[in-house]
Amino acid sequence: MAAADEALLHVSELRAAASRTFARPRLARPRRQAEATKRKYQASGEAPPAKRRNETSFLPAKKTAQETQRTFKRKAQKTFSPKKSLAGASDRNQEQKPCVKTSSLFKNNPEIPELHRPVVKQVQEKVFTSDAFHELDLHPHLISTINTVLKMSSMTSVQKQSIPVLLEGRDALVRSQTGSGKTLAYCIPVVQSLQAMKSKIQRSDGPYALVLVPTRELALQSFDTVQKLLKPFTWIVPGVLMGGEKRKSEKARLRKGINILISTPGRLVDHIKSTKNIHFSRIRWLILDEADRILDLGFEKDITVILNAVNAECQKRQNVLLSATLTEGVTRLADISLHDPVSISVLDECQNQSHPKGKAILEVSPPQTSDELDSFAIPDSLDQHVTLVPSKLRLVSLAAFILQKCKFEKDQKMIVFFSSCELVEFHYNLFLQTLLTSTGAPASGQLPSASMRLKFLRLHGNMEQEERTAVFQEFSHSKTGVLLCTDVAARGLDLPQVKWIVQYNAPSSPAEYIHRIGRTARIGCHGSSLLILAPSEAEYVNSLASHKINVSEIKMEDILSVLTRDDCFKGRRGNQDLSVRTDITSYRGTLCCKDPCSLL
Repeated sequence: MAAADEALLHVSELRAAASRTFARPRLARPRRQAEATKRKYQASGEAPPAKRRNETSFLPAKKTAQETQRTFKRKAQKTFSPKKSLAGASDRNQEQKPCVKTSSLFKNNPEIPELHRPVVKQVQEKVFTSDAFHELDLHPHLISTINTVLKMSSMTSVQKQSIPVLLEGRDALVRSQTGSGKTLAYCIPVVQSLQAMKSKIQRSDGPYALVLVPTRELALQSFDTVQKLLKPFTWIVPGVLMGGEKRKSEKARLRKGINILISTPGRLVDHIKSTKNIHFSRIRWLILDEADRILDLGFEKDITVILNAVNAECQKRQNVLLSATLTEGVTRLADISLHDPVSISVLDECQNQSHPKGKAILEVSPPQTSDELDSFAIPDSLDQHVTLVPSKLRLVSLAAFILQKCKFEKDQKMIVFFSSCELVEFHYNLFLQTLLTSTGAPASGQLPSASMRLKFLRLHGNMEQEERTAVFQEFSHSKTGVLLCTDVAARGLDLPQVKWIVQYNAPSSPAEYIHRIGRTARIGCHGSSLLILAPSEAEYVNSLASHKINVSEIKMEDILSVLTRDDCFKGRRGNQDLSVRTDITSYRGTLCCKDPCSLL
């Protein structure tokens, strides 16, 4: 017994020593108290209470002293293993070094299906004609302004067919592709007719022409075009009303007088209800530009209020509806607002052999609403592309495409469409933090100023009007840049030198698709578009084909391969460059970077 007690005391001392060496300081005092209690009862020869014996005893009674020592050594070696200590040290060193991580973006993705693209014959229009503006019966100063200020000498097809009809005083429903010059098709007849009035127009007379447009940016653009045409005719005063501006200043302008009034429907209804000095007794023109979009935005009730207000004061006037797409709503609106209209639709000779040489179809009856609504005119100089990308790779694919076009190619200007204001804000802030800050030094073969050309702007309906106007003007006058926007920029805007249109979210309808891609390839210029679809959305291509829209496929690996051209998206493993290897069937790929956020 004495030997066993001595062995037990020896083990207790070893445990106390281990506790002092390795244990946390807060545990030292309770253990010393336990050892003191043991020595007290051993000196008196009494057995400790059962409860305390269970708390302080840590070995089974049957184990010998040697077994106890071996057990303690095994526990100490297991707890403080040199291998694990070295592993922990290496982990800490690895954390301190710039960690090279392999992305898992290419793992566990769904298979990309084969994209079966039915080849269709697109409806195309002949944009320019050989006819010049001086051949029309226009004021010489107006012709000179068109040639020198607008730098246009020959008419487009829609202008050639529309201007003579409108100068005759006929109501018209004009349908033509995006970027074909529909704004000038109605602005030139309006200015010509107003400057030719026998009694010279006074500013205090109020509006003679009312132009309704769906968005604020289009209102500013139309106002700018009218201002340029009116340079020789300073007595005719244009004006614009739109949401986001101060009502008090607009009321003051209405009080002084506006002869050509350009407005969004909602703001004009606001003034009709609250401004006493607005009147329409001298209205000669009522023009609805982008009529289908006006209805899509829910302005149908506002249009009814405006028509009732105008009809109450002026019955005799000339009405014009214009759009790149004709919907049933536009046809219904034409029945209400137009009187004995001429329907103008410009088609290419390859689409309809019965109307050769791109001449317009002039009809006195309303437009067709069946087959005519199933096809859309596409500019011949527009290349359309589609790519299938799994959801997990959509963001990195978009970033790679922006880098490829706007950083490694010269003088590229791009618009990216999103489905909501929140998506625009998210991607705008993300790209500012990643793509701009990670540009670094130019890579080999890259122009020295390439990193400076990457500039991001955003435009959506939740922005303040001053900021929206500033962004619109900056992007319009810029030679490069990326504009992230919603469909607020999809209608009527003439943004010069836009080379690429990217649709990150599929549009809700083929008509909306047409208006989005219509921001490029305008007035005969060349442009391209890219539609990004998920594998589950592959059927959308067939939907476009049913409307005679033909797209070609770009493979996802071709887009992602650009990441290997930028030093910021390269890593090294085993002294070999790591590249993006995208095998579509198995998604085998590695993409290394210093920071996983750089992938975004």
